[in-house]
Amino acid sequence: MIDRIRLRPTGQGLFEFTAEVIESVARAKVCDGLCTLLVQHTSASLVIQENADPSARRDLERWLARLVPEGDALYSHTQEGPDDMPAHVRSALTATSLSIPIADGQLAMGAWQGIFLWEHRHHPGMRTIVVHLLAD
Repeated sequence: MIDRIRLRPTGQGLFEFTAEVIESVARAKVCDGLCTLLVQHTSASLVIQENADPSARRDLERWLARLVPEGDALYSHTQEGPDDMPAHVRSALTATSLSIPIADGQLAMGAWQGIFLWEHRHHPGMRTIVVHLLAD
C-alpha cells in the first residue's frame, strides 16, 4: 500500500510526524511487515530521533547549522537564497528515506524514538512524504 503524508513546516527544524505514520499503518491493517518513508524533496530529510526532551532536537539543529553554515562563499548554487545550497548539503548528510519494521500492527520503535521531518529551509512549502507499507 502507498500513502502520502503532507506536512507544512513553519521554518527550519525538526517536526515530528510519528502519529501520522502510525495512522497510515493502522489504516493499512498491516500486522507484520515494513514501513518505508521517502521525503520527496532535496532540501529536507527524515530522521528517527529522541522525542521526549526538546533540548535534544535543539542541540541537533544547532550542531548541523554549525557544520553546514549558510552564506559560505564556496556555494555557487544560490538562486533560491542563502539557505538553498546549505539545505541540499544538510539533506545529503542526513537521510531522505527510512525503513521501520512493523510487528504486531505497531511500528517497532523504541520508547523514546519519534519520526521527524528535518526541514532545512527557512521558508519551505508543503512537504510530501511517501509511505510504502509492505505486509509479510
